[in-house]
Amino acid sequence: MAQQVQVENEALYGFTVPDEAVWALAPDVAYRRLAMVNVVFLGRPGGDWVLVDAGLPGTAGMIARSAAARFGADRPAAAIVLTHGHIDHVGALRTLAEKWNVPVYAHPLEHPYLNGQSAYPKPDPTVGGGAMSLLATLFPRGPLDVGTWLRPLPTDGTLPFLPGWRWIHTPGHSTGHVSLWREEDRLLVAGDAFITTAQESAYAVAVQEPELHGPPMYFTPDWEKAAESVRALAALEPETVVTGHGHGLRGPAMRQSLHTLATEFERVAVPAQGRYVGHPATAEEGSAYPGRS
Repeated sequence: MAQQVQVENEALYGFTVPDEAVWALAPDVAYRRLAMVNVVFLGRPGGDWVLVDAGLPGTAGMIARSAAARFGADRPAAAIVLTHGHIDHVGALRTLAEKWNVPVYAHPLEHPYLNGQSAYPKPDPTVGGGAMSLLATLFPRGPLDVGTWLRPLPTDGTLPFLPGWRWIHTPGHSTGHVSLWREEDRLLVAGDAFITTAQESAYAVAVQEPELHGPPMYFTPDWEKAAESVRALAALEPETVVTGHGHGLRGPAMRQSLHTLATEFERVAVPAQGRYVGHPATAEEGSAYPGRS
């Protein structure tokens, strides 16, 4: 499966661009890999643009330099949109929000983790899969407070400054997780609803062999909702996807792999054991986990 996906992407990438460079998926869509996580730039150079997610702690300078090279040093983001608020997606958020003084949009169910109210449910190092799972207990889980800039996503599903895009609630990996979708060219920004690398394995994170996986197992507190979200995204029949971890992918082999993941999710994505397997997180397992929507 991975080899098929890689062949599909050879024409798109050419395999000559270093991993840390900005990869363009469309004239107004690009992403940058920051060690183990991606940030996405939406918008055409010369116009308004939006940053999706904010990487690891300490990466604000890299994100800002990539943005300046793409959009111009005098054109900061019009907004930051979060797929969710885990530390690898908000590590540089406060620095960038202060630097640009722009609104930060997130689903209301993520707001407790972004306004200083709540910590996320505890990670689960027992899910297996490799060193990243074992190290999960060391990952900060909040709360982060960016309440000064925090705004709810529009209730009509639109995205500020991004005509043609809409957000889709895709819970499971977090209660307020969202994915971004553009019908015109069937382009999907999936966040961590599903990913294109085996994030539990430090080796896979380093190698980045493209293959579809469910959300990172060690930080997913509701597997039933995660399965529903993957099936909803597969039903969109995306042409191009970029996820929170791993390379962007496109084409028939990607769609086939996504449908396989959706159909066989409980067998191939849900860990054999773990804190939240068959037992979604509750308020007692996070400092104020809002529960299931």
